[in-house]
Amino acid sequence: MARIYLSSPTMHGDEQRFVKEAFDTNWVAPLGPNVNTFEQEMAQYTGCGYAAALSSGTAAIHLGLKLLGVEQGDVVFVSSLTFSASCNPIVYEKATPVLIDSEPDTWNLSPQALERAFEKYPHPKAVIVVHLYGTPAKMDEIMEICNRHQVPILEDAAESLGSTYHGIATGTFGRIGVYSFNGNKIITTSGGGMMVSKDAALVQEARVLSTQARDAARHYQHSKIGYNYRMSNVVAGIGRGQLLHMEEHKALKKKLYQQYHAAFADIEAIDMNPMNPAGDANNWLSCITLKAGSGVTPIQIMDALEAEDIESRPIWKPMHLQPVFASYDFFSHNGGQGSGVDSVGEDIFNRGLCLPSDIKNTDQDMEKIISIVRSQFGLS
Repeated sequence: MARIYLSSPTMHGDEQRFVKEAFDTNWVAPLGPNVNTFEQEMAQYTGCGYAAALSSGTAAIHLGLKLLGVEQGDVVFVSSLTFSASCNPIVYEKATPVLIDSEPDTWNLSPQALERAFEKYPHPKAVIVVHLYGTPAKMDEIMEICNRHQVPILEDAAESLGSTYHGIATGTFGRIGVYSFNGNKIITTSGGGMMVSKDAALVQEARVLSTQARDAARHYQHSKIGYNYRMSNVVAGIGRGQLLHMEEHKALKKKLYQQYHAAFADIEAIDMNPMNPAGDANNWLSCITLKAGSGVTPIQIMDALEAEDIESRPIWKPMHLQPVFASYDFFSHNGGQGSGVDSVGEDIFNRGLCLPSDIKNTDQDMEKIISIVRSQFGLS
């Protein structure tokens, strides 16, 4: 039988049509009609205002931080329970990441820990909020805190395209938002990202910086440092084809989550990753945590799945536990400070795993996955 993947690309044919158009018109370049139209279509889909198509979500975060004025020596608050790409661009600019714990209700940035971070660091340059696994963060509380301190928010919505909070798209609450189209995301361009904002000038400056910051002169002239971060016209064609199926992908992701939720409802030791009642998640990845003392570990389940050629994944290891970020300050939801304190993020990491969430999973695939998980608890 074929391997069951965690979350692999799903192509429909529309992608090939737009890519063929790029080849037929010889627009095989970092710019072109697909790039322009993909930006417009993403702006319309999310209601973000303006969008700049870039080479990756990481590039989008990097440019976003530069546009918010982050420089050497500045402090940037960032979610700890995330992938390292949320934090790496802070260090690119020789700024200082301050890591903020999760809260248990959504697994996202804790408003309580954020408040304590402001007590020690009253003037951070920005706050990066991650919408983990597609579940919207508590943006009302987070925005109230950041607005009170007059600090801009950069939303890392890399995992949450299609998710909404109070009916508004994630990625559009902060001064700048970021999406990723990596191969495992809900839609993909094979690699790529998008920086969005309601501020047209910010997005235009992102376009300038992402094309080596060339001045408006006939000759090649540069007055500031730029980057080679623009999305190619071929890749953007894939994105346009994928975006046509965005709602279909979202519905299938939600169906997988609901199947898992129903299948494990009788196992007291299993909890599904929580949803935000004020939002509508895209359910990018379906995750579970195991209650302490259940006698079953995440590694045990992952090993059992792998033995049947089924891919799963640990929860992200929090950034404050990563060797490269261990020296930076960390604020726990539970009140402590420092890398050795009890934290919500570490607890989720220790007890959790991501289940196969590929929208191509058949009913037979799901039955097999569910059966393997249930068997670890001695159930059929």
